[in-house]
Amino acid sequence: MNVSVCVGTYAAVPYCLTGFDIRVYSMEELCFALKENAFLLDTKIMSDTLLAWIGTECGLTDLSGELHPLIHKKGSLSAFVVRILEYVGFYDGAVVRQVEQTLKRGAGLNLYEKRKCMADQLIRKKKYGLALAQYETLLREWEKETAGTAAALAEGIAVPFRAELIHNQGVALAGLMLYEEAAGCFLHAYEADGSQDSYLSYLAAKRMEMKAQDYIAFVADRQEDFSASLQLEQTMKNLQRDWRETPEFRCLRQRQEWKETGETQKYYEENERIVQTLKDQYRRSV
Repeated sequence: MNVSVCVGTYAAVPYCLTGFDIRVYSMEELCFALKENAFLLDTKIMSDTLLAWIGTECGLTDLSGELHPLIHKKGSLSAFVVRILEYVGFYDGAVVRQVEQTLKRGAGLNLYEKRKCMADQLIRKKKYGLALAQYETLLREWEKETAGTAAALAEGIAVPFRAELIHNQGVALAGLMLYEEAAGCFLHAYEADGSQDSYLSYLAAKRMEMKAQDYIAFVADRQEDFSASLQLEQTMKNLQRDWRETPEFRCLRQRQEWKETGETQKYYEENERIVQTLKDQYRRSV
């Protein structure tokens, strides 16, 4: 049995994190909430109310005293959160540094930009279903709030951000192998801001969606696509070359050899392992 020794006392009165519907009763719960919501934190968390709770409810007057100058002498949000995490020791140094970098990347970003960063992180973790839901919600809320905002449009803020959200929706859809829907998002993003990356992604999604002969006919009918299609084909060749150097490719080659040489038990056992791995990856992605 693993036993965790708590730092400070368990609070009789919970602390409600500013801007979040989260109530915490211990320093460990506070650390967890800070880590999991690092992208969305802002300096509002640095309050005398929190210091009073840490000192009074959790009995950590020394930590409260250390944090006081960071609030009243304009310390950074990252320094404030890191000091709490280091004092409590709920996470190791690597996790604390990761949270610190997340906070520094988020400095100066507005709430919508921070939420986009969270969704982007889900993409990097291949949690495509969750990321897609985040992008769709964010885009809907952002468009509702900025509708008719002449200042945002005049400054050129609206178009790039909206195009990035739509493009990343396409990335999530492609990750789910919904290539037709992904192509629609990439094309929409390209039409919004003219990004070459979005256009190449559009062609790549069409290439994955269509049969080879249909894709060739599709490109041939659109002379403006010729140069971009050549660039895409070169990229595909480079990716295929890199793929042949991966352990996964070597594993598949070994599997093919077992089939050809009649080593059926090894072949079917490896099939089962691969299928189970793919199932697990899919569950994590959605």
